[in-house]
Amino acid sequence: MQEKIKVLIVDDHEIFRNGLKMVLGKLRYVEIAGEAANGRAFLEMLDEVEPDIVLIDIEMPEMNGIEAAGEALKKKPGLKFIALTMFGEDEYIQSMMDVGAKGFLMKNINKENLDKAIQTVYNGGSFYSEELFEFFTRQLTREKKPESKEDKLKLTRREKEILQLLCEGLSNKEIADALFISERTVLGHKTNLLTKTNTRNSLSLMAYAIKNKLVVLE
Repeated sequence: MQEKIKVLIVDDHEIFRNGLKMVLGKLRYVEIAGEAANGRAFLEMLDEVEPDIVLIDIEMPEMNGIEAAGEALKKKPGLKFIALTMFGEDEYIQSMMDVGAKGFLMKNINKENLDKAIQTVYNGGSFYSEELFEFFTRQLTREKKPESKEDKLKLTRREKEILQLLCEGLSNKEIADALFISERTVLGHKTNLLTKTNTRNSLSLMAYAIKNKLVVLE
């Protein structure tokens, strides 16, 4: 029997929280650890609850998701955050990534994506809504200069394999199991990939890979 994953919801809209709880209730491996209407209330709850994953809205009154996640991770570094966002909040996404969010979901999420996001982040991976590719592509277009032939990216066979599996949504452990290598080796290759692509994290690395056709996705 799968261990229950404790999920805490932080969002200032009660109707949205109720809808999210209904969807989570259909995932039998999920236990709802609690809910809060803003970041400050969430931080006050942390002394009493031990969530595995926090689904957190980015823009909220009193204390937003960026500040709340940063403060929470000082108390409990092992917490895993999945940010809930809407179109038009691009300026907040990078800040949320910087504080350590491992997943990003649009608020029009369906059960299948919510299921995959929770499972992926819980197992050490990163997850993002496909709609957010537009944001990452814009970031890369602004940040990267045109490549000359001498600058052409050269990846090893193993780096290509890891990049492909990463873009398919596998966690570090799942990649290690699939390739019969250690998680430490996976992390080493991911560090090399970040350096070679001049990207800052797994999410922007995946966006880079898809934009530059380095992987094949169905």
